[in-house]
Amino acid sequence: MNTRLLHDTQEDLSIAAELIRHGELVAFPTETVYGLGADARKEKAVRAIFAAKGRPADNPLIVHIAGLDMLGMIAAEVPPLALTLAGHFWPGALTMIFPKRPEIPSVTSGGLDTVGIRMPSHPAARALISLSGCPIAAPSANRSGLPSPTTAKHVMDDMNGRIAAVLDGGQCEGGVESTVICFDDTQTIHILRPGLISQEDLAPYAGRVYVDHAVFEQIAPETKVASPGMKYKHYSPKAKILPVDAPDFDAFVRYVRQHWKEHTYCLLFDSDPEPDGIPCLHYGDSGIRQAHDLFFRFRELDELGAALVYVRMPSQSGAGLSVYNRLMRAAGFEVIRL
Repeated sequence: MNTRLLHDTQEDLSIAAELIRHGELVAFPTETVYGLGADARKEKAVRAIFAAKGRPADNPLIVHIAGLDMLGMIAAEVPPLALTLAGHFWPGALTMIFPKRPEIPSVTSGGLDTVGIRMPSHPAARALISLSGCPIAAPSANRSGLPSPTTAKHVMDDMNGRIAAVLDGGQCEGGVESTVICFDDTQTIHILRPGLISQEDLAPYAGRVYVDHAVFEQIAPETKVASPGMKYKHYSPKAKILPVDAPDFDAFVRYVRQHWKEHTYCLLFDSDPEPDGIPCLHYGDSGIRQAHDLFFRFRELDELGAALVYVRMPSQSGAGLSVYNRLMRAAGFEVIRL
């Protein structure tokens, strides 16, 4: 099909909303990454998302809403703790998992009886949902397994000819997908996928907040998961990604020099000097900056023809945990520990 490139004008937003209402797929910007949207209640439209991405059918989608009034259209029950968190973090990059209503087809939730819901803060995303009048199911708008797109160009590179339209809203501010949580009980938050809203951010609102083991290690292929980003290799460029857990920058560089070969690159912190003779890109010093840059740099490395990329290991605290998790998934949990 002919994929239309739209802009975040009122006229183009209305066109995008009309496409959604008619069961078409529209990629749109959020504050995290670009999403590939369809009416969450239309099974045929949602199946088209999986086909366009080449996404496994057991990988659930997140449903996006524009206001709390839409929550009851999707969630069968909402615990008080969730409403407290919504008051502090919505609109924003927090996805919460609830028992789903029967109006949400099984394909949207990956065959589960629960569904992830979030309220994005990006004005174009909110306007699209409001104008379409329906909850929008949307994974990241990339081919399955590739780095998530943070610009409309990234989406067109992956999806041109596969979807009806791309709504260009500029580069995404966050750069990694939302934090996904569920509730073990009335006072326990279980983080299934880390994002920029961190364990430390959530801690003041619950008795306990803990991170799922799948954030740190590969889980068995037969495991059912409640959140995207928990099971399959994700976020990976064409180049092989190898995080290096080194005690310091000098140790990192020594290792790279010993193992360097043609088409090898490094992904360094902004404060790291560039070692002589080794091509490098930088991706920030803080977790927030690294999250913003990571997928953008991955796509740049593919354009440069990188075959192997050694990456400086980010922190596992705060927003850094989301970057660490995306690196581990991109690398298939293979890491060099010095």
